[in-house]
Amino acid sequence: MANKYKQTTNLPSTGFPMRASLAQNEPRRLADWEANDVYGQLLKKNEGHDKFVLHDGPPYANGPIHLGHAQNKISKDIINRYWAMRGYQTPYVPGWDCHGQPIEHKVETMLGTEKFNQLPTEKIRELCRKMAVEQVDTQRRGFKRLGVLGEWDNPYLTYVNDYDATDIEIFKAIFDAGAIYRGSKPVHWCTHCHTALAEAEIEYGDEVSPAIFVRFEMTTVPEGLEAWAGRLWVDIWTTTPWTLPADDAVICHPEATYVALEVDGRAEIVAEALAARCCEKFGYGEPKLVTGADGEVWRATGTELAHNRYKQPIFGDQGETGEFIYADYVTLEDGTGIVHCAPGHGADDYIAGQRFNIPTVMPVDDDGRFFVGDGMGTGGPWGGMDVNEANPKIIAWLEERGTLILHEDISHSYPHCWRCKEPVIFRATSQWFVSMDKPLRGGKSLREQALDELGRVRFYPSHAVKRIGSMVEGRPDWCISRQRNWGVPIPAFTCADCGETVMSDDTLDAVIELFRTKGSDAWFTDDPASYLGDACVCPKCGGHHLKANRDILDVWWDSGVSHTAVCRHRDYLAFPADMYLEGSDQHRGWFMSSLMTSVGAYGQAPYKSVVSQGFTLDGQGRKMSKSLGNVIDPNAECDTRGADVLRLWVASVDTSTDVPCDDTILDHVGEAYRRFRNTLRFLLGEIEGQFDPATDAVPYDELMPYDKLTLARLCQVHDQVSAAYESYRFNVVYRTLYDYVITELSNGYLNATKDRVYCGERGSLERRSALTVWAQILEMLVHDLQPILVYTTDEAMAHLPASLRDGQTYAALLDWYRAPWDAETYERYLGAYEAVVEARAAFTKAYETAVADGTLAEKTTQAARATLVAPAETCALLTGELGCDLAEPFVCAHVDVTEGEELSCVVEPAEGEKCPRCWNFRELGADGLCERCGHAVAALGE
Repeated sequence: MANKYKQTTNLPSTGFPMRASLAQNEPRRLADWEANDVYGQLLKKNEGHDKFVLHDGPPYANGPIHLGHAQNKISKDIINRYWAMRGYQTPYVPGWDCHGQPIEHKVETMLGTEKFNQLPTEKIRELCRKMAVEQVDTQRRGFKRLGVLGEWDNPYLTYVNDYDATDIEIFKAIFDAGAIYRGSKPVHWCTHCHTALAEAEIEYGDEVSPAIFVRFEMTTVPEGLEAWAGRLWVDIWTTTPWTLPADDAVICHPEATYVALEVDGRAEIVAEALAARCCEKFGYGEPKLVTGADGEVWRATGTELAHNRYKQPIFGDQGETGEFIYADYVTLEDGTGIVHCAPGHGADDYIAGQRFNIPTVMPVDDDGRFFVGDGMGTGGPWGGMDVNEANPKIIAWLEERGTLILHEDISHSYPHCWRCKEPVIFRATSQWFVSMDKPLRGGKSLREQALDELGRVRFYPSHAVKRIGSMVEGRPDWCISRQRNWGVPIPAFTCADCGETVMSDDTLDAVIELFRTKGSDAWFTDDPASYLGDACVCPKCGGHHLKANRDILDVWWDSGVSHTAVCRHRDYLAFPADMYLEGSDQHRGWFMSSLMTSVGAYGQAPYKSVVSQGFTLDGQGRKMSKSLGNVIDPNAECDTRGADVLRLWVASVDTSTDVPCDDTILDHVGEAYRRFRNTLRFLLGEIEGQFDPATDAVPYDELMPYDKLTLARLCQVHDQVSAAYESYRFNVVYRTLYDYVITELSNGYLNATKDRVYCGERGSLERRSALTVWAQILEMLVHDLQPILVYTTDEAMAHLPASLRDGQTYAALLDWYRAPWDAETYERYLGAYEAVVEARAAFTKAYETAVADGTLAEKTTQAARATLVAPAETCALLTGELGCDLAEPFVCAHVDVTEGEELSCVVEPAEGEKCPRCWNFRELGADGLCERCGHAVAALGE
């Protein structure tokens, strides 16, 4: 008898499998997308519409993709797919940063340094290009496997001819604006990579450094200290003893007050605010301050001390002296309130020194070793020695001469090269710079213009503008030259006759044409006379023997000009781009270099909006590394769990902050994926081949009351999802849909209405009403999940009724879901819907109590009836015109609703008997079935 009744129900049936087998099926689906050019179809579909251009920040072509790459590319694909569904044309050109030291270093490692150094530049560049091409192909396969749609067959690469020429186009524009200059200034210098580094190429890490207090003997006497002539010293503090051979000044704060400590018959000048602390630290005992002839404590400000002089600490016996100067950045928090100044070894020292015409001495070579010699500009006693190796020897030398007051080791944050990870030094060298403060067009500096433009850019999250803004405010002039082989040359020439640096609009135009025609390799092979023409002349001496200089452009310049090489040079893109999206480290990297080159060339930011993302960490919040064994490999995940699970993970986390990921987290995401998939399968089970909304749907205003409430909530959820997509909060999309599917559908509406759908008469209004809403839920989920679960929603397309597919074969080509009701319509139902949810929760609690205390013999809600007491407002919603029969959402036999002070529920055994077909407790007819089932079975017999 049971089997007979089972045959009379509307059993679910669908070809959409329960097991996803993503690792096996996704590659086949990807191959189909490529064979049928789904990306091209998508562009064609929205041709003529407004564009949304998300400009791809180029990853470095260096090794297989990692989890940070995956998060980045998946995020971009989610955004592009969403806006494409909204009708925008979304051309997406992926790119790669192909120049720079890491690739060159790999080639050097592969060949060995000795052989590498013997190769001509053009051969080194050939090998670097070959390696870059291989790395691009490796990464491209990984990105495509993630389901990312884009112009993969025509990406942008920073080594191609047009890109090389663009580097110089932008260089010329900024040069003509007056912002580019050559000068000798201290820059971060990596002694291992033998090149200057920009701030964006610096990482900070803790280092232990020797901090020393040293007394310098004064050769002049400040007013009021005449009695101490010949016994007068100034006390300084430094964490870089190796910079003392380049010392040329001491810096005080202009407004700070300084005093002289009386110690063992001599006077030592320190800041008054630090005098007591210094005496205690130095073992001087209680401070004894020098007084003047009037008996008052001698005091002088930093400004008043300016221009006094002292013996240079290393070369003083040769007559070398240094000068007192002042600067606002000197603090009274540590040390003596007076710092030693070596303008060649620090940006702040250099700037302060320039104001007082202090010489810039540089005794250190490219390898970080002191020049050999006996006087200023050499290492003196430490000539030929590595600067860090010299530190303890300098300290010992000072101690022997009685000028070392104290030595202590401190741990502090210190700059490191982001490539080789070794500590760097500050070193004055002749480099090319972009001025941040020289007035340009309109009288404003590059810094001022950049800050103005940032105020017009939308940032996600909004506070991210503060980070890049503070960096723009505080950054020094941009050092754009590097001393390497693999990159785009700085287009400068040197006159072989007189040594003059030659650069003009005519030479720049000739170089642009050379690079566009032959590429930048020609710089190292062709005679300048062969391409400069009439421009091959020195403006100083009139000579015609120009040599091409060897410096190359900072790789950040290279990637930074993509706004022109890509967005402006490809006419199907747009400038400025609608969006840049990268990790938060790019505030000082690509976001910054793009901003500087664009504002410098055009006076305009290259982006309308910026999305800033955090880093990927392991489950314990640690950086991923092979040595820790905590790396999540995206390629391996695609081969096991599948790309859609990885994409769902990206959508599940708040990417605006650092995000954790490990196997346990991905297991949880995999379970969430199965819940989404099973919900789609559950809905398809009654819709595929059984219900076509185009012919079978019930008009929305004729739906059953519970179906209307659910449809209203569906419309609200979709609006919430849309808002989350538009603000790039993918985790809100995920959480909204997940909670809706699990809590409100699987455990709520779908569970409640499956009785109507499975057991109702096939063509009845009640069943069609439920399936009308089921179909809307299915359509909404497929559409709203498409930007994230790209393979799964595409798989579902073949099982959807044609009326739910927007006339498309591929999910990527779907339009954005159009909800049946607008907010004005659906909002009037939400109060009643929420009242039903609240009432159902009260019933569930009461039911669990009834089962626990034995009130119900059968442990199923269908065997229960309920009496619900609700406050007046809730009661009115539940029993009013928008209310529904609560027995259905409760999945019980009957519900009585009465008004009371508080919401409460009592559950008792149901009246009637259990229908053998639907298992509901109702009065049974002569055929042994409830009235609804009797009609359904009879209709089948007819």
